[in-house]
Order: sequence, then structure tokens, then C-alpha cells
Amino acid sequence: MVSISSSQALELAVFFGQATVRASGSRMDDAELVRAVLKRDRKATAEFVQLFSGRVYSYVRSRLAPRFEQVDDLVHETFLAAWQRLGSFRAEAELEGWILGIARHKVEDHYRDRLSRMEIWEEGTAELPVAAGSEPEIDVELDRRLLAARASAVIAALPEHYATILLWRYWEQKNSRDIGMLIGKSEKAVERLLARARAHFKERWSHE
Repeated sequence: MVSISSSQALELAVFFGQATVRASGSRMDDAELVRAVLKRDRKATAEFVQLFSGRVYSYVRSRLAPRFEQVDDLVHETFLAAWQRLGSFRAEAELEGWILGIARHKVEDHYRDRLSRMEIWEEGTAELPVAAGSEPEIDVELDRRLLAARASAVIAALPEHYATILLWRYWEQKNSRDIGMLIGKSEKAVERLLARARAHFKERWSHE
């Protein structure tokens, strides 16, 4: 199982002023685990990291593919945010789903930060010509094949802003209006960027 490094786990435990000790014995249920972590139980803290680090890491890595430089930082931020908010956790929810929700927000924050800072928004203000029926075809192709090895290779070859906008749109299912609101751009500006990204994807796809 993929997990965060031992040094990161130790840093997370130090957040509570405790040394990390791997939990032994049977797994506590979610509510019991949360109560123990809130009491700064060192074994519960270690168990919390051990249980969810692999799932969080896998999720974040899949959302940042193929640029993985920030994966460890986002995983670390997710756990710190989770512990800061642990008092608000409600037992009727699943703890794994709750922490993955935090990870999803961290990924969206990353997308927003990257796109907001890029000097891309004045490029190509004219509408790109799109052949009749081609855009829905590309949408379907992206939706269906984005996780495939070939599509991942195409995404990896795109400029970062194109890869980021496609991942946000198709993996996280964010529409153009919501993306625009999050990064302070108009829906039309986001649609233009998506159109350019799709065009680059289609061109590279056809030459793969």
C-alpha cells in the first residue's frame, strides 16, 4: 500500500505533541478512533495515519497526474486540515469519505492556485473554429478514456494549464461556470481555455 513517508507521519503526530507509534490489535470503529485522536492518544494517532494515508495519497496522486511534485505536500495538508477539523466530524458519516472530501478541496485549491497564477487568460480571445459534431465527440472521448494509459500520456504532454483545466473539468466534474467563479474568471474565458485544451488534446491524440 502506498503511504506517506515515516518522516511526514512523524510531523503529523508532532502536531499533537506526540511521537508516532504504530497501532496494534483490532481496528477501532470511526467514532471511537476520532474520540481517541482528540484525546491525543498516540496509538490512535498512528492508526489514523496508517488507515487513511494510502487512500488519500492515491486519490491526490490520481488528480495531479501526470505532475506529481505537489502530491506529498497536499497529502500532508489534508491530514493537518483533518485533524484541525476533527472535532466537527459526525459519527453518522464515514471517516474515510470525510477525509477524502478534505483531500478533494485541497486538490481544487491546487487547481485554482495554478490556473489563477498562469499568464494564459489573454491568449486566443477569438473563438476557435470547431467542426460540427467534433466537440461532443472529444468530450465523450475524454470522459471515457482519461484514465487509460494512452490518454494519460497525451495529458502528460500538454502544457500545464491545459492539463490542469482538463483534469478539473473531467476528473472532478466541475463545470465552466464553477471553475470561473473559483479562479475569478468569466465562464466564457474558461470555455475558451477548455476549447484550446480540447484542440491540443485532439491533435496529440490523433498523432499518438
